[in-house]
Amino acid sequence: MSDHVHDENCDHDHDHEEHVFLVTDEEGNEREMVMVFTFESEEQVYSVLLDRNDPESDGVIFRIEEEDGEAFLVGIEDDAEWERVTAIYEEIAKRENEGQ
Repeated sequence: MSDHVHDENCDHDHDHEEHVFLVTDEEGNEREMVMVFTFESEEQVYSVLLDRNDPESDGVIFRIEEEDGEAFLVGIEDDAEWERVTAIYEEIAKRENEGQ
């Protein structure tokens, strides 16, 4: 099986599988979040998730970690790490918007 990248260059018809996660916010509210983008920085993988019911809202960035073959999302609590990954994502988003 070959790897297929689902991005703006994907030009054939098929359903793209959504990766949906239930995320609990600071107030204890559960929201369905859809993984829309992943990127790497300093040998860590990060994911951007959007609210499934409000895709126009700001995305949330999580670090993806693996343990015993299972991948899971981890909130970023370190300020320096947060500044680094948000700057990277903002640059990626800026380039994507300029390309449209």
